[in-house]
Amino acid sequence: MANLKEVRNRITSVQSTQQITKAMKMVAAAKLRRAQDNILRMRPYAQRLNGILGNLTALAGEELQSEYAVVRDVRRVLIIAITSDRGLAGAFNSNVFKATNALVQSRYAEQAASRSLTVMAIGKKAHEYFGKRGPLLGDYQHVFGQLSFDTVRQAAEQAMDGFRSGEYDEVVMVYNEFRNVATQVVRVEQLLPLLPSEQPITDTATSNVDYIFSPSQQEIMETLIPQSLKIQLYKAVLESNASEHGARMTAMDKATDNAGELLKELKLTYNRTRQAAITTEILEIVGGAEALAASR
Repeated sequence: MANLKEVRNRITSVQSTQQITKAMKMVAAAKLRRAQDNILRMRPYAQRLNGILGNLTALAGEELQSEYAVVRDVRRVLIIAITSDRGLAGAFNSNVFKATNALVQSRYAEQAASRSLTVMAIGKKAHEYFGKRGPLLGDYQHVFGQLSFDTVRQAAEQAMDGFRSGEYDEVVMVYNEFRNVATQVVRVEQLLPLLPSEQPITDTATSNVDYIFSPSQQEIMETLIPQSLKIQLYKAVLESNASEHGARMTAMDKATDNAGELLKELKLTYNRTRQAAITTEILEIVGGAEALAASR
């Protein structure tokens, strides 16, 4: 049985850890509210923009000519993996790693074997993980430090430029979608090429609108498609940001509860050890007294 000093030290250590996890939970909760507000404001805009783009694409049909809609044989692939800058968020980051590895094995094994697969790591954890396995496109490991559309726009433009130039034949995003504090779902979405058939038509009223194009439908599409792609990546980053804080808040809440349970066990052990020590001392005193009495 451990001595009293060891148990006291462990109790002090667990109490300190519990205070830290409580503080981290409160910080994550405060950041989550802001991140949740951001993604809830972004979703309707992104959905509406995609709806308009889908309607215009459907009207254009086969006449649509866009450098972002060119379908080529998939020889070179770019995967955009979005994680967090910090850990202590449960399986938040590891889920993205597992999904990315599963995607490579099931869909891009040939490209990976021929070294034709590139990763753009958004977030420090993704940068550290995938950086050990090969060269990365760009340096976006501190995006979440000052999260803004301009920062994400640079990453989107780099991926779009690579697709236009033929450096990549397909661009795919892997990220955590925010559902609620306790639920984050890993999503794998194709960013490029943009296929007309994949553009959703949001509602009947919008789809039946008779558009008047000025200056021309093609010029409008050439402006709208790049903007939509940038918004799509920015939305994925915002989803990941909210998911991170939700995952960390849940993880720290569980860690705090586990620390509380451990404290109960340690205090019980401490009381038992202390009682055993007192009992031993009493027995020694009684034994000594009896020995003195017998010697007289």
